[in-house]
Amino acid sequence: MDHFEIRNGVMHAEDVALPDIADAVGTPVYVYSRATLERHARVFRDALSDVPEKLIAFAVKSNPNLAVLKVLQQQGYGADVVSVGEMRRALAAGIAPEKIVFSGVGKTGIEMKAALEAGIGQFNIESEEEGLELAEIAEAMGRTAHCALRINPDVDAGTHDKISTGKADNKFGVPIDEAGQIFGKLAGQPGVNLRGVAVHIGSQLGDLAPLERAFEKLGALVVALRGAGHTITHVDLGGGLGVPYRKEDVMPPPADYGAMVARVTKDWGVALIFEPGRVIAGNAGVLLTRVVRVKRGINDPFVIVDAAMNDLARPALYGAYHDFAAVEPNGADMTANIVGPICETGDTFAMGRTCDQLKTGDLAVFRTAGAYGATMASSYNSRGFVAEVLVDGDRHAVVADRIDAGEIMDAERVPDWLV
Repeated sequence: MDHFEIRNGVMHAEDVALPDIADAVGTPVYVYSRATLERHARVFRDALSDVPEKLIAFAVKSNPNLAVLKVLQQQGYGADVVSVGEMRRALAAGIAPEKIVFSGVGKTGIEMKAALEAGIGQFNIESEEEGLELAEIAEAMGRTAHCALRINPDVDAGTHDKISTGKADNKFGVPIDEAGQIFGKLAGQPGVNLRGVAVHIGSQLGDLAPLERAFEKLGALVVALRGAGHTITHVDLGGGLGVPYRKEDVMPPPADYGAMVARVTKDWGVALIFEPGRVIAGNAGVLLTRVVRVKRGINDPFVIVDAAMNDLARPALYGAYHDFAAVEPNGADMTANIVGPICETGDTFAMGRTCDQLKTGDLAVFRTAGAYGATMASSYNSRGFVAEVLVDGDRHAVVADRIDAGEIMDAERVPDWLV
């Protein structure tokens, strides 16, 4: 459920008409609904009510906007981060350091030091080499790094190859059949408290079965590690639950996920960590755009909008689907190719799509754009960065300014020897 609906013929975000936002801020612009964010945060938390000890750490990479993070901080969420920049955003939003988990395969020494200085709650170690480096840095600083070892369970999540992270040939984690040996080596290092294991097999998962297989493998590993004399107090189960991008998509409800987790982990005796991202933020945002013109095509017309692949990269990157709808539908449909203005054939959102009838100047939205939208934007074709707006009831505020091409150019320099 989201809070973007047609009222009196006009799409609203909560109680704000989208044309009002377009008039005030311009287009393209991302629009987020606070009520939707809060609802999704509550639904996911309630789904885990049978898990006695837990931390829900929002995957900041899915939407790092400070206002979005603040909404989730007020809901009691922590943060899953994959860079020192994301860590700083989480801290700036008021998320307590001990509720921050640092994941990612490429943590640099500088990032490790910054995270240790900030006192974050856990590092998810992705390799033996990373663990040894972290131990050396922590010992030199006189700190203890609380850690979990990320396991690659060799489970196919059944999702897009580019967002699958749990197969043997993916770059993430250590092979499960080597986990015991690596855990034993790292657990003996000064400077680290290797207190658990972690897993994350992919994103946009539409089936709980792969998750359950991965969790069962992780549970067996916990038993084996304890049998080898190790103390296991924390297990990070990652995230990955999918959201419906198409009206006909059926995704596992968080309640079913929570019941599965409670059943599989009931005898583990650990604190569980969860890293939801898309399932919290995806349906909480839309990308509001305006039709530049409608151009005749060989078969179907091209609806050219002012949003582009630099604003919303998922369709060009993954062939991803986003529902496309008029802000003021007139009841008629058309079949069209939905494209942006960038000089790339890949700047295509949909081909042969049946959508609301649109003409030059009309407003439209790409739905389910609250996750992996603005965060993946670029300035390609010397376009600026899109603005972001948060709606709360009948009020709205710009929560990320539009950065135009001139401001980006101002950060560049021509050396004297070229003048």
